[in-house]
Amino acid sequence: MSTPKPKDWIMGIAPYVPGKSSGDDGKKLVKLSANENPLGCSPEATAALNAASAFVDRYPDPGSTQLREAIAAKYDLDPARIICGTGSDDVLHLAANAFSGPGDEIIYVRYGFAVYDIAARRYGGTPVIADDVEYGTDVDAILAKVTDRTRVVFVANPNNPTGTFSSREEIARLQAELPGHVLLVLDGAYAEYLVADEDDGALGLAETRVNVLVTRTFSKIHGLAAERIGWGYASAEIIDAMNRIRLPFNVTTAGQQAALAALAADDFVAASRKHNAKWRQWLSEECSALGNHGLRVIPSHTNFLLVLFGGEVTAEQANAALLDKGYAVRWLPGQGLVNGLRMTIGTELETRGLAKALREILADAG
Repeated sequence: MSTPKPKDWIMGIAPYVPGKSSGDDGKKLVKLSANENPLGCSPEATAALNAASAFVDRYPDPGSTQLREAIAAKYDLDPARIICGTGSDDVLHLAANAFSGPGDEIIYVRYGFAVYDIAARRYGGTPVIADDVEYGTDVDAILAKVTDRTRVVFVANPNNPTGTFSSREEIARLQAELPGHVLLVLDGAYAEYLVADEDDGALGLAETRVNVLVTRTFSKIHGLAAERIGWGYASAEIIDAMNRIRLPFNVTTAGQQAALAALAADDFVAASRKHNAKWRQWLSEECSALGNHGLRVIPSHTNFLLVLFGGEVTAEQANAALLDKGYAVRWLPGQGLVNGLRMTIGTELETRGLAKALREILADAG
């Protein structure tokens, strides 16, 4: 009997695996596996979400008009060149869909965001992995992989899952040396965690270069992960192509209103950034102090740390032991990080508890 057959390239996709929030026995865990904001979202965003519940019987604004205008005002951009999506993941997929297909190549760096591989394969493209440099983006390695078939280059800056950051100069060099037919996608999901002098100039490039798309999200520092709101900025031509395949009504009314409120909550964002910087530094020092057990911390510009395990306790063993103690972090063997755990910065209580649990696990191992 014949049955419907999916495209060959669809069956080549390894499904995205989200971070754990509960154990195999259903026990709720301290969730430090998904890079969520431990402070939640701003009170203004919560109020906007609650107020929007009165309009669930009506379709949302299909163009996210108010939100695009607010983003444009915040960052001095052209609202007509902004596109909104259900999380920045949606915008990344739209870019791959609009600008690549069977036989085309999409480049991303080793230890890059897992969605890049999925987005490349989903539309029949071929993922091409460029070597890293110290777990970060190597511009020369990316440029060396470019061919006539290259259509898209994905770069997360700061990078997920490693936390590394590429300077404004390196990002500008990458753009300048890419052929004009290649779309450079600069994924800034963690950009709000950077300090002022770390701006990589991505939005400026998107303003003046026709082959650059910048993506951002409200899921991280703004604390609206459940609402799935992201946006992108690029030339009018790029945004026009993506809008032609964007699903109608793709961002909910509640999501649009919450994002509007979150965008104006500067005090909350500043408090989130301050909390993250303090406890990221603290956790980094705690893990570095365990260097005699083989631990190494990759310097981070995000709301998480990548901790490498090179001693008697492997990352896999540490991950299992932390789960037993009630803590969910992220082990990423599917992304080549067999020897590392990605640890989200939580509340003070959660972060102190994670460090204590880790110390106990390593001490018990001798």
